[in-house]
Amino acid sequence: MMLTFHWFLPTTGDSRNLVGGGHGVPTTATGGVRPATSAYLGQIARSAEQLGFTGVLTPTGLWCEDAWLTTAMLVGATERLKFLVAFRPGLLSPTLAAQMAATFQNQSGGRLLLNVVTGGEDPEQRAYGDFLDKNARYRRTDEFLSIVRALWRGERVTHVGEHLTVDGAALVRTPDPVPDIYFGGSSPAAIDVAGARTDVYLTWGEPPAQVAEKVAAVRAAAARHGRTPRFGIRLHVISRDRAADAWAEARRLLAALDPATIARVQEGLARSGSEGQRRMLALHGGRTDALEVSPNLWAGVGLVRGGAGTALVGSHAEVADRITEYHDVGISEFVLSGYPHLEEAYWFAEGVFPELATRGLWRAPVSAGSSAGELSVTG
Repeated sequence: MMLTFHWFLPTTGDSRNLVGGGHGVPTTATGGVRPATSAYLGQIARSAEQLGFTGVLTPTGLWCEDAWLTTAMLVGATERLKFLVAFRPGLLSPTLAAQMAATFQNQSGGRLLLNVVTGGEDPEQRAYGDFLDKNARYRRTDEFLSIVRALWRGERVTHVGEHLTVDGAALVRTPDPVPDIYFGGSSPAAIDVAGARTDVYLTWGEPPAQVAEKVAAVRAAAARHGRTPRFGIRLHVISRDRAADAWAEARRLLAALDPATIARVQEGLARSGSEGQRRMLALHGGRTDALEVSPNLWAGVGLVRGGAGTALVGSHAEVADRITEYHDVGISEFVLSGYPHLEEAYWFAEGVFPELATRGLWRAPVSAGSSAGELSVTG
């Protein structure tokens, strides 16, 4: 199976050092931040497209710019690139969400993907006006996706549920094609929703054995509904010509972190209600002296950043080896990022894509441009 790679749009700002934020963590940087302007994000998006990435993920939350508006502004700056828009289903009606997605899909020529984020942090959800607990939020997500999918099928929907009610909802124009729904979560409630409703299950970057356990759990949940989802993973990357140079960069990023900042962020993340965040923290336990938690898997990003907290670090061949290991346990899509996002996209694409191409695991998207086309054959 050919692998699919997405990059990331840093809508909270970018830096040559680690930038915090997410899961209740205030956005912080240890170096000069590049503001998340349309011009800079457009530069990253155009580079990702030219380099051969299929799409870009845009996050959601109070710590970053709005994903819907940001990506809509960037559609015209790109030609092929898809936009994996993260959004929270409890903050807008399912009918409006279905309509927004249909408009985005039809106006962009089929370049929308959706990342449904149920919301793991009670304080942030309450700031948005959402006072359900986590398990109730997952039940609402299940209702929400059921309604949205019915609307996308062109049905007229009347639904009276535990959390959502719509009466006679219908779309004038359905999306063509229907956008894939990406979804993550590690709790039993999340696994159930993933099995029933999603096209691609996303996990954060745990070691391959732990990822294999998640893949098996979601496959079993999906089988009960007669479904076969795909699987993706969210990781950062530091890939260089030589492994020593990649690890030197990881040490530089770590050395720039203030111990007081690490302690403050770790204390805040320990209060998180997210099972996935708990699993990220368990990889390093707040320690800075044992951050390689699996071969070439470095947990240093998670010292100051909520959510995805691990990076693949090594030579291009070593990073390709680890990607192959994830592929072997069922992962077919990779959502990657690095600091700074512009430069790291080039390091990865120019170094790792040729390695994967020689293994028959990657080829450039059809309209990726001349440089990506060269990457697919120079191996």
